[in-house]
Amino acid sequence: MLRAFTCLVFLAPPAFAQSTTPGPFATYDLASEQILGDPHDLTIGPDGLLYVADKLNARIAVFDPETLELVDTLGEGFLPGVRDISFGPNGEVALAVTGVGAVAVYENLQALNAPPAVGLSAPYTEGALFHSSGRVFAMASGVGALAAFENLEFAHAVEGHLGAHDVAEAPDGSIWVADNRLRRLVRYSQDLEVLQILQADRFGFIGPRYLDITDTGLLVVADQDAHRILLIDPKGPDGGILLGVLGDGSPGLGPNKFDDPEGVAASGNRYFISDSDNNRVVRYSVFLN
Repeated sequence: MLRAFTCLVFLAPPAFAQSTTPGPFATYDLASEQILGDPHDLTIGPDGLLYVADKLNARIAVFDPETLELVDTLGEGFLPGVRDISFGPNGEVALAVTGVGAVAVYENLQALNAPPAVGLSAPYTEGALFHSSGRVFAMASGVGALAAFENLEFAHAVEGHLGAHDVAEAPDGSIWVADNRLRRLVRYSQDLEVLQILQADRFGFIGPRYLDITDTGLLVVADQDAHRILLIDPKGPDGGILLGVLGDGSPGLGPNKFDDPEGVAASGNRYFISDSDNNRVVRYSVFLN
């Protein structure tokens, strides 16, 4: 069943200046085979496996994070344009299924091989978050709205994010939005009050799509149009600091090269990245002595 909402859109002009670039924050470690179809966001599941929104193959691809070998597929063929996957506090699953303009909600992973019982309407949705509070947040990119659903019923929304992608939860429960068209990151409270904005003129964003947040609150951001992955401390001096960058700014295949990277997942000292136009997942690691 779909629950609809409508929102108005108000756009602000983007910034264009870029900041200086620090060095890499991790080292190329491993890559999967090039068997995906424009993979988007990805995450480590409650079972420790790596779940990837395999957009063009309309499925969730499941990888062993140790070997980056494909071990399973879920929802094959009936998740058109799937772009994001998020796990809830009790193993629930939320998927941004762009092709049907909805966030599909499942009780658990086992239910993913059948159509969902619940779909939350979010026109041209790019991002989905199953928050630790039990709420579901959807980035309805088509109308520029970040919407909150309480008990799977529409609660409220905030406007001004036309074309935005990811929505992700920080350790304190606040919510980060990757607003690629306006080249910025925006942090909201759970009640969708603006708490912080990181702008392109300070961090050099060109097209931030999806992000993950480490246990210590650092942001790992896929800046797709720049072919880079950024590591940001949002609590750093003067409103945040860029700590490191992966990628040299030009598309390619190989160590420290990406082609339109979309998604990121941080897990301990490892970073998993959807190297989207190379149709693969890569792993970068911080090697500890």
